[in-house]
Amino acid sequence: MVAITPLPQAPAIVIGVINLHGLVIPVLNIRRRFRLPERGARLSDQLIIARTAQRTVALAVDEVRGIIDNTAHQVVEPASIVPGIEHLEGVVKMADGMIFIHDLDRFLSLDEEQALEAAITRNEA
Repeated sequence: MVAITPLPQAPAIVIGVINLHGLVIPVLNIRRRFRLPERGARLSDQLIIARTAQRTVALAVDEVRGIIDNTAHQVVEPASIVPGIEHLEGVVKMADGMIFIHDLDRFLSLDEEQALEAAITRNEA
């Protein structure tokens, strides 16, 4: 984990921003998106840097356990397992559980995306 700078007037899902090689990158709180219990940041927490169609984001996560390489035929449509859940692109069944593949392009609503852009623009001035 690195120091995260608060971003006033950003959507609730945005913890703040980090500077990565001169780029201002918003840090998203996955716990808030999925209405999971909040907990304070720990030094052992990690950030996953990901690219959406709109921007680069950092996802605050408790830990990263590894990288899994899957083929397209291993991915199941989310509606067949968890009907009506938003933000899911697919599900991979594993021997010890399931992996949810999130659609980061739909992770922020249009209103959240616009509010985030406005907050970043205001704070760059």
